[in-house]
Amino acid sequence: MSAEGHDHGHDHEHEHHHKDTFITKYIFSIDHKMIAKQYLLTGIIMGVIGVGMSMLFRMQLAWPEESFKIFNILLGDKFAPNGVMANDIYLALVTIHGTIMVFFVLTAGLSGTFSNLLIPLQIGARDMASGFMNMISYWLFFLSSVIMVCSLFVEAGPASAGWTIYPPLSALPQAIPGSGMGMTLWLVSMAIFIASSLMGSLNYVVTVINLRTKGMSMTRLPLTIWAFFVTAIIGIVSFPVLLSAALLLIFDRSFGTSFFLSDIYIAGEVLHYQGGSPVLFEHLFWFLGHPEVYIVLLPALGITSEVIATNSRKPIFGYRAMIMSILAIAFLSTIVWGHHMFISGMNPFLGSVFTFTTLLIAIPSAVKAFNYITTLWKGNLQLNPAMLFSIGLVSTFITGGLTGIILGDSTLDINVHDTYFVVAHFHLVMGISALYGMFAGIYHWFPKMYGRMLNKNLGYVHFWVTAVCAYGVFFPMHFIGLAGLPRRYYTNTNFPLFDDLQNVNVLITTFALIGGAFQLVFLYNFFSSIFYGKRTVQNPWKSNTLEWTAPVEHIHGNWPGEIPEVHRWPYDYSNPAHDVDFVPQNVPMKEGEEVLHH
Repeated sequence: MSAEGHDHGHDHEHEHHHKDTFITKYIFSIDHKMIAKQYLLTGIIMGVIGVGMSMLFRMQLAWPEESFKIFNILLGDKFAPNGVMANDIYLALVTIHGTIMVFFVLTAGLSGTFSNLLIPLQIGARDMASGFMNMISYWLFFLSSVIMVCSLFVEAGPASAGWTIYPPLSALPQAIPGSGMGMTLWLVSMAIFIASSLMGSLNYVVTVINLRTKGMSMTRLPLTIWAFFVTAIIGIVSFPVLLSAALLLIFDRSFGTSFFLSDIYIAGEVLHYQGGSPVLFEHLFWFLGHPEVYIVLLPALGITSEVIATNSRKPIFGYRAMIMSILAIAFLSTIVWGHHMFISGMNPFLGSVFTFTTLLIAIPSAVKAFNYITTLWKGNLQLNPAMLFSIGLVSTFITGGLTGIILGDSTLDINVHDTYFVVAHFHLVMGISALYGMFAGIYHWFPKMYGRMLNKNLGYVHFWVTAVCAYGVFFPMHFIGLAGLPRRYYTNTNFPLFDDLQNVNVLITTFALIGGAFQLVFLYNFFSSIFYGKRTVQNPWKSNTLEWTAPVEHIHGNWPGEIPEVHRWPYDYSNPAHDVDFVPQNVPMKEGEEVLHH
């Protein structure tokens, strides 16, 4: 270990002789493990809000114009007079649901939790490069979450221009009720959220590059770390573009500029805007919006790599191919944003370029899917809840990805653009897959976070009901999308054409309500296990990565004494040169032992 590393470890020992107070330990903590828990708990709370909203608008779609007492209780007389949902609040629920799930749950909840928990532990570092910056990034995320939730209580209603907040709806405060104060709070919340994400991402990148322990070369990093590392780089490249879009939109709304506004008439009145272009906003938004899909998905795929290799008891198949596919996905994800804009009047030649790059991204994605299947093939499978969720992710990644080939082709996409086919596609490939990755990570690393085990049987119930309901919700949506049913309509009763599809909406909503209710099983399991779960041993899954060499009892600095040195890659499972079927990374090579090819 370098002299620098020794000093680093030394400082920490001096630093932590004094006792932490409650505030420095649990609230303004600079310990990456505590910050990971803060991210996870905040993400879970936001997830409950986001899923709750989807239950409400699914009920509206299945039984339009029906009166529900719960609408009146939750939405109040203004937005649900006599328990019937108003159309304005329907759009607002869809908007805030999308925003919360994409950014607050799947970006911050997933990346924030597991990047923080695993990067220092798996690379053999005492902590993040900057503990203080790490703390600030969490508190900015918390602040943005609070502002987003507060926007729900604004008198005119929360933002309701869709989670993509296209102008002119979002740029003119007088356009719709949800374009007033609620929209402003949405933009402020997102600006703070982006600052938080950038701070976190910079910290992750610097930590992985600078703080790896002795022997931990880049080709000995677990695939989880590769995924978090590349995700952070994508975030650094693409998030500032959304920040610029949000700031320009604030200028258009409040300072009379017209970046995104051109000749506009409202109720016969000619507004004085000219020269702007709403399509410019689409370019800026989707330049983040498409990489965002992979910012959400790559950490989940990284977690899956680790869980599948550990629970198949065999080396991950094609380690270097997996790294190359992560890098290829990261690069291609930044040059495909135009496929969200095929019907925006874009030049057809440009459309064909985006079609080509979009179809190209199927190759590294397929490499990952095949490598997971090949790792599972003839493995000694341990089907615990984490493994089941990982296999579930491979399933939804493939089914969701196949429809991406249709949507990525401009001539096919035009027919189903903005229908439920698109909703089905991105919920499966991004929403459900990333959630499965998050659940797999929670079941796998819960013992590391809390020193206790989750209840396995409740985990099985949670997985099977969730898996059946997820397909029950999103599979039928492909068909109503092909039938032409547009998304974002709060009711389809005005169109006799869609009357036959109402039964399908009832079916989808039934699955959604059951699936949503069964997340309570997970919440009960999670919160009761923190206090009453079975105590864990140091390495419950017999895993090879460094985090399982740290003691169960959390200490700031991760390892008492020396940091372990790394001698091998992280997937030495069922190595014929050893008697046991796992060989941790810190076990020295035997004399004459060959390095397994990876």
